[in-house]
Amino acid sequence: MSMNSQGRQTTPEAVDDIAAGVGMLGGRGLLQDEPMLFDAGREDATGTDWPEIEIEDDVLGSLTRDSIGLKGLTEPETVRHYVRLSQYNYAIDLGLYPLGSCTMKHNPRLNEKMARLPGFADIHPLQPVSTVQGALGLIDELAHWLKTLTGMPAVAMSPKAGAHGELCGMLAIRAAHEAAGEGEKRKIVLVPSSAHGTNPATAAQIGYQVVEIKASEDGRVDFEDLKAKLSDEVAALMLTNPNTCGLFERDIMAISEALHAVGAYFYCDGANFNALAGRVRPGDLGVDAMHINLHKTFSTPHGGGGPGAGPVVLSAPLAPFAPVPWVVKTDDGFDVVEHVGEDGNQSFGRLCAFHGQMGMYVRALSYMLSHGADGVKQASEDAVLNANYILARLQDVMTVSYPGGPCMHEALFDERFLAGTGVSTLDFAKAMIDEGYHPMTMYFPLVVKGAMLIEPTESESKDSLDAFADTLRGLVEKAKAGEVERFKAAPVAAPMRRLDETQAARQPKLRWRSSMANDTSAKTEA
Repeated sequence: MSMNSQGRQTTPEAVDDIAAGVGMLGGRGLLQDEPMLFDAGREDATGTDWPEIEIEDDVLGSLTRDSIGLKGLTEPETVRHYVRLSQYNYAIDLGLYPLGSCTMKHNPRLNEKMARLPGFADIHPLQPVSTVQGALGLIDELAHWLKTLTGMPAVAMSPKAGAHGELCGMLAIRAAHEAAGEGEKRKIVLVPSSAHGTNPATAAQIGYQVVEIKASEDGRVDFEDLKAKLSDEVAALMLTNPNTCGLFERDIMAISEALHAVGAYFYCDGANFNALAGRVRPGDLGVDAMHINLHKTFSTPHGGGGPGAGPVVLSAPLAPFAPVPWVVKTDDGFDVVEHVGEDGNQSFGRLCAFHGQMGMYVRALSYMLSHGADGVKQASEDAVLNANYILARLQDVMTVSYPGGPCMHEALFDERFLAGTGVSTLDFAKAMIDEGYHPMTMYFPLVVKGAMLIEPTESESKDSLDAFADTLRGLVEKAKAGEVERFKAAPVAAPMRRLDETQAARQPKLRWRSSMANDTSAKTEA
């Protein structure tokens, strides 16, 4: 029996009424329709009582304005505005977040509690070293964990994110070649066709010529193409492993040996280290530099209210070129190496003003210590298990891009199962929103047409994976049953309908102008 037998429908058919706006009074269900902050309230009132102020001398001259166009809101109105906006967003705290490559995993609340401890949250980067010994000790401990998990002798902690880490690693590689007198000769960086877009962008940014390596039929690096493009002009290869198709590079050892044979370095994009942590040490695979996204592998939030963190582990040949600053342990406690050449280092320089994002360090180490080495290993195993479970649940109704074996931490499908239905990858993804799920990553990697990349992470239980898989199976059935309009109209139950994303990208409205400003400009133009 329906809980509401008298009023608004509680059955799925109500979606049609919602789409048409039937019975709606400024909201959709329990979600309130929310205008922009600038369009709410009144300009002739404020939410706070201020005393009248008289300015005797007008020091601003013609710059004085009677009104700046901001609306006056009460405290409840302001709070409600931001709460309503928060309800417009999907979040990992609401449900399974299947974005492939982004690893949207649960962020344990213990991490947040630790990051708010005054000794970590309230310190300042310009404090004397003697007053932040605990924070430096934490950074040193986190660095130890990262070096142990990767089998690498050095780590640069200061990079703020994955792309920043790529820049760090590649600058260290360039510095090493320059120190060997080969800076001018080594001008090529090899990048697989399935790579993250930041890889070729980073190489190009620091002056390298990017040469693409083809993908093989099974979604991995074409080793023969790689060998054909190796020469003494190659500075490095930038390779993601597991790669962007969610597959482990089987030729990884042969690849690193071939690179080192011509004097090149092996840069590994560590975005997918959450599939390997505790299981495989990249240093044992011949990796020379690799960034680690703490938000992906070690559960810190994406951004976390400020810069993220993308530490870079370095092999012995690259360790002398790491960027300053870094923490060193002495007989008297901890100190910080701040300058190029200090203690005889050959650092390529400084990436950012200070050491890094303390909040991210605390969260990541909290995750590591609460899990332990065996728990980190199990998390990686569970991430791979969950992805393969999704692959098994959907492979009979959706097209697996690279069949014939297990995947790693993410399962890759493509749009071939939709052929002849009139439904596209985008339509399918938008329909998922009406079912209560954020879409998976679409159209990436670019080597797969109509790609749908799903990464459930280790956070999800079998029940939540089954519910997700059942939803996708139901959508496949509806697409093949000819319910094209349902997909073309989706989403209809979300706070916002489908947007013209191309126009939004090409003609963004980046500035709000009040009606007063518009009237003034109109009069001026007249």
